[in-house]
Amino acid sequence: MTIIHVIRHGEVHNPRNIFYGRMPRYRLSETGWQQAQAAGAYLADRPLRAVISSPRLRARQTARAVAAPHALLIRQSRLIDEIHSPHQGRPVAELDAEGWVLYQDLPPDYETPEAVLARALRLIARLRREYPGQEIAAVTHGDVVLALRFWVEGIRFTDDSKNRTRLYPAPASITTLTFANGSARPDMAYHRPY
Repeated sequence: MTIIHVIRHGEVHNPRNIFYGRMPRYRLSETGWQQAQAAGAYLADRPLRAVISSPRLRARQTARAVAAPHALLIRQSRLIDEIHSPHQGRPVAELDAEGWVLYQDLPPDYETPEAVLARALRLIARLRREYPGQEIAAVTHGDVVLALRFWVEGIRFTDDSKNRTRLYPAPASITTLTFANGSARPDMAYHRPY
């Protein structure tokens, strides 16, 4: 079996309370560091062979906590980067009032839910080829994790399905995908380690 632990980064230091998206320098808060340490402790006894991270600082910091017990170097992949959205920089209060509709009426060059899922699945396929029968951790962002979860469950990823679900991954939560030999879709488990 190939096991891929997909981890959402820990809570972010966001004093302006904006949707930061791909904006640079958004780091973990103190609580986020504790959450990342809890994720690292939860996976400390697992035989991880690799830790992959989104290029965003908050994901790299979370990945560092996951990789530390295993003395692994962190590889980065844009395939699990934050969504590319025209809404980054907007106040969270505005997005709350609008119901967090991030994917409708997008200008050209921004990501659809299908594009987010497609790139995440490319990384999953690559990891299954590179690490057959092994365990890997991949640190990413909430919408990427949810897109994968919906894929496993056969739910179409849209603003509506995202906003109706109670399954949105908590910061530093771990969604484990277990692929039996030859299986196209994995078994899935979810854990919040704090």
